Amino acid sequence: MIIRFGTIFSKSTQIIVLIFITLLLNCASAPQLGSPINQATLKDGTFEGSYKYGPNKARVKVTIKNNKISNIIIMQHWAWRGKKAEPIIVQRILEAQSSKVDAVTGATNSSNVIMNAVQMAIEKARIEK
Repeated sequence: MIIRFGTIFSKSTQIIVLIFITLLLNCASAPQLGSPINQATLKDGTFEGSYKYGPNKARVKVTIKNNKISNIIIMQHWAWRGKKAEPIIVQRILEAQSSKVDAVTGATNSSNVIMNAVQMAIEKARIEK
């Protein structure tokens, strides 16, 4: 027996269900692009990076000094519930000197988007051979 979607739910309920499904699909976690940093390949300076995945986007400034990540500023971070990830991810990246660290529980996509934005900035800091 086949039941049509429209015969069970009202038009407004159908719209709400479709919006909910769209949000769920867009909230899948971003892949982690980063890795531990080969410090010998970095030049000093401040570099910007950004990354967007689903409803989340981050823009960062990463400062490299003496071939190490010395500072990270999150210039913009669009997030639904992931704002709590900002200070934690920045601290983890600085401590590990890697743009691939453990995500913050409950803010996985925001964590990954911030890490990936940092990775995009680091790519700009690489010394070209």
